[in-house]
Amino acid sequence: MDAESRIRATIEEHWRASERGDVAAEHAVYAADAILDHPQSGERFRGRETIAAQNRHFTVLRITGHARLWVSECVITYDGVPSYSVSVVEFADGQVAHETQYFAGPFGAPAWRAALAEPMPGRTVEEA
Repeated sequence: MDAESRIRATIEEHWRASERGDVAAEHAVYAADAILDHPQSGERFRGRETIAAQNRHFTVLRITGHARLWVSECVITYDGVPSYSVSVVEFADGQVAHETQYFAGPFGAPAWRAALAEPMPGRTVEEA
């Protein structure tokens, strides 16, 4: 298996572990001194243990990437409300060295765009 395939398999296992609530397996992907940034809240989390303490669970929609840089599109649910998330992950020596997560809540599309767009499969949101 080449390096890129190993990284993809590592990310896929990371998200499967998150979905099943296996915190140890989920966070094994992080380097001991990894950094996780949440730009929207201005928070930075340092170290695998601090990142793991958040106890977050995601549902993965898509993973794409190449070499050291990978992106996962996910949904995370807080208090019963889904938020869409994009996770940008940078690898070094086979582990996550830096991850940045962006979050956005669902919003209704304006009526004026109805003639321009079609619904995404599996996603419905009330009109704004």
